[in-house]
This record gives sequence, C-alpha cells and structure tokens, in this order.
Amino acid sequence: MPVIDLGPWRSGEAGARQRIAARVDEALQAAGFLLITGHGVDPRLPARIREAAREFFRQPAEAKDPYAVAVGGRGWLGPGAEANSYAEGAASPPDLKESWSCAADEPTGDLSVDAEWFRPNAWPAEVPALRAPAVEYIARMRALSDELLELLATSLGLDADHFTRHTGHPTWGFNLNWYPGTEVLGEPLPGQFRIGAHTDFGTVTILDREPGSGGLQIHTDADGWQDAPYDPAALTVNIGDLMARWTGDRWRAGRHRVLPPPADAPAEELVSLVYFYECDPHTRVESLPAPVGRVVHEPVDSHAYLRAKLDAITVS
Repeated sequence: MPVIDLGPWRSGEAGARQRIAARVDEALQAAGFLLITGHGVDPRLPARIREAAREFFRQPAEAKDPYAVAVGGRGWLGPGAEANSYAEGAASPPDLKESWSCAADEPTGDLSVDAEWFRPNAWPAEVPALRAPAVEYIARMRALSDELLELLATSLGLDADHFTRHTGHPTWGFNLNWYPGTEVLGEPLPGQFRIGAHTDFGTVTILDREPGSGGLQIHTDADGWQDAPYDPAALTVNIGDLMARWTGDRWRAGRHRVLPPPADAPAEELVSLVYFYECDPHTRVESLPAPVGRVVHEPVDSHAYLRAKLDAITVS
C-alpha cells in the first residue's frame, strides 16, 4: 500500500503527476488501497468529531433508541443491525459495532430520487457538538473525493473528468463507526468481526482510522489477510465495486475486514470516520474497453446496484 503525497500532484508539474499516476495504477491493481498524505485536512477536525461521537455512543441505549435506523438510514445503527459479509454471500454473526450514519441530503428536485437518496440527516440533540465538525468534514471529503477521481482517471490515461462528469449531484454516505470493547458488546462469537470481510460498493472510500490490535486488515491474492499499514498523517483510500466494474476489473475493489477486540486488550475502543463516495443517481456504469479494461461486465444502474448491496447487509 503506497503512500501518495498529494502535494506534488497538486503542484501541476507534469513529471511528478505522471509518476504519481503510475504508482496509483499499480497499487489499485494489486490491492485496491492507498494511503494519502498532503490532503490538507487539519487533524483537529476528526479529533473533534471523535470526541463528540464517543459522547453519543457511550450514552445508555434508551437515549440512542429514538435515533435507530436500518442500513441506509440517517441516524443510529445499533448492535446487530449490519453484517457486511452478507454482501459476499457469506453467513456470519452481525458486525460488532455501532454507527452514526449520514448521507447525501441536498435534494435534486426529482421527488422519487430525493425520497430514496436525498433525505434530511438527523443529528443527536444530546450531543450538539457533533453536527458542525461533521458537516465541515463531509464537505472536505466531497472535494477530496472528486480530486481523487480526477487522479484515478489520469492514472488510466483518460480525460480528467471521465468520472467526475458523473458526480454533479452524487450520493455519498458518512459513517462514524464505534468499535467498543467486549464489556459493551460481549465476547465475539465464532466467525464474528467488528466488520466482516467485504468490499465497499461505490467509487472511492476515504477512511480516517485509529490504530488498534483489533483493527483494519486487507486481503490480497499474494499475501492473504494482513494488517493494514498505518500512518497518523495519512488517510486510507480504497476503491469499491462500482469503480472496479468501471475499470473492467483492471483495479480491484479493496477487500477488507476489521478484527474483533483482541484477547489481550478486550477493552480496546476505536472510532473510525468512513466516507463512501458514489456518483449521480442512476449513472450507467459500463466497463472500460481493452486495453484498459480486462473484463467486460454487463452495464449496471449505479443506484440499483447500491440499493441491492445495502439491502444485502441488513440484518432483519
């Protein structure tokens, strides 16, 4: 997983941009993951969000229950609500986590689209300090995601706007994932993870995470499951299913999981900030032809695909 400094990319120097584009292409063919620095996000911003998120998650269940939603909703996903391994067709116990979930909320004017994909977000009244930094962070992630999509297009030798021409009014999701210790959610069941093995569903995912023994692992054909490298100055980026399909499987959706609390540190508590970027509703995603693409997938409606995946990981 290479560390990509966006500073030289933003400088506009042709040689530096070409070298970065080549490294990105190579990395996304191998594992679908990158670490990026030079992103310009002040570390105090995610720190403020984590502080407020922990205040919410540590509330008693009766205080959180009014915000309970299903996967894809705006609010609190409580214990047992989600099992990401279901997206791969694998049976497993529910994921060992809680989440506060936000999503795209600026209406398009199309009533049917807005009712499904652009509903208002909820914010916990008990923790007023959460909303402002979260909204600021989300805006920064939206801009960074479009910049990354331009970098990805350039890495494939395409026009810089090849992907961003489909993000004029995109959907996105933002999850604050709380991974408490076993004293909160109990001992893991056999085959139970904080998040089960899966690939993300959209175009790019940007993750701000904390290091932990029960942390992120990524999977490659060459090495199997390995602990993801961590750099406190870096954001972790991976591509999702829609981008893999778009590139005709030249790039692979980054398969990953989050380990359960470790036996030697059962009280370990982590909070991750996860921004999922997608595209405009009902974008037709078609595989790039050879020599860029390697597999020709049937074209898909982006949001029919996303809805099916969200439904798949919902624990009913």
